[in-house]
Amino acid sequence: MSLEELRAKIDALDEQILTLLNERARCAVEIGAIKRSTDAAFYVPEREKAVFERLRKQNQGPLPEQAVKAIYREVMSSIRALEKKISVAFLGPRDTFSHMAAMRVFGVTADYHPLATLSDIFTEVERKRIDYGVVPVESSMGGGVHDTLDRFVNSDLKIVNEVLLQITQNLLANCPMDQIKRVYSKDNAFVQCRNWLRANLPNAELIDTSSTAEAARIAHGEPGTAAIASALAAQTYNLEILIARIEDSPNNYTRFFVVGHQLAKPTGKDKTSILISVKDRPGALYSLLLPFYENNVNLTRIESRPSRKKAWEYVFFIDMLGHVTEPAVTNVLEKVGEYCNEIKILGSYPQGEVEE
Repeated sequence: MSLEELRAKIDALDEQILTLLNERARCAVEIGAIKRSTDAAFYVPEREKAVFERLRKQNQGPLPEQAVKAIYREVMSSIRALEKKISVAFLGPRDTFSHMAAMRVFGVTADYHPLATLSDIFTEVERKRIDYGVVPVESSMGGGVHDTLDRFVNSDLKIVNEVLLQITQNLLANCPMDQIKRVYSKDNAFVQCRNWLRANLPNAELIDTSSTAEAARIAHGEPGTAAIASALAAQTYNLEILIARIEDSPNNYTRFFVVGHQLAKPTGKDKTSILISVKDRPGALYSLLLPFYENNVNLTRIESRPSRKKAWEYVFFIDMLGHVTEPAVTNVLEKVGEYCNEIKILGSYPQGEVEE
């Protein structure tokens, strides 16, 4: 085919795609009416995961799997907005990695609310002024996010979903590298890029800012200045990505929870998170862990935190593979409950996949 013929074919295909998208949207509007009449959740992570998995199996290329997932994430986000505009809180400001994590889940058409603290996110979702919150829970480099874990102790919110985001730092500027005199960023970003900065910009002044997004904003308007920030910040503040992925470690990931009021249904590939208070007696921790071994349930994470109710009393946060409705997980919870003062199910949710 000639170039003109191929473009005409693409135009015809675009018309078909648009017609089918609108047909899909009309179905979603009808689904939205049913959900409103039954007070059902408008965001259903287990359904979305099933759609992604079905498309992954059906995809024969040449589009790569991640491209198909990204396209359909926005398709579902836009069509979900016809059912209901989902409001989402995240740790602000905008254009940070928390913002990127939220967009990985809800797409660009959600109603986003950057909030100042993790406690604010929990409070707004608890009081149903905002539908969902996206909060960091642990980093592969720095461990658990204690403010998030502590907030779960007294909150009734459920973990609805999780997202694993690779944290990649980029050098952003609107000038060549040899003209950079100052680099702005948040303190932890400088730590993550320490070796690269020492080797490539040894004479540049490093200036701390409140966020990587604020660093990008400053770099946009200040000559001879660069920022270390996300690709999203580069897009927002019209900065060029001079060099991508300047972090010293390529294995820097942050895990985020989506918190809300519903309990996700099983997908066949799930996690369950619980919080427990152990009875103070010899062998308590051994007795707690034994049921996981006996029921062949994989415990993926355990972390202790002060209970804040009594001196030297601790609670444990535990993640395991499986859904709370599965017999093996049910057996574990029943047995573990015999050795605890309190056991609290924080949620069962689709297991997250690493996304760059």
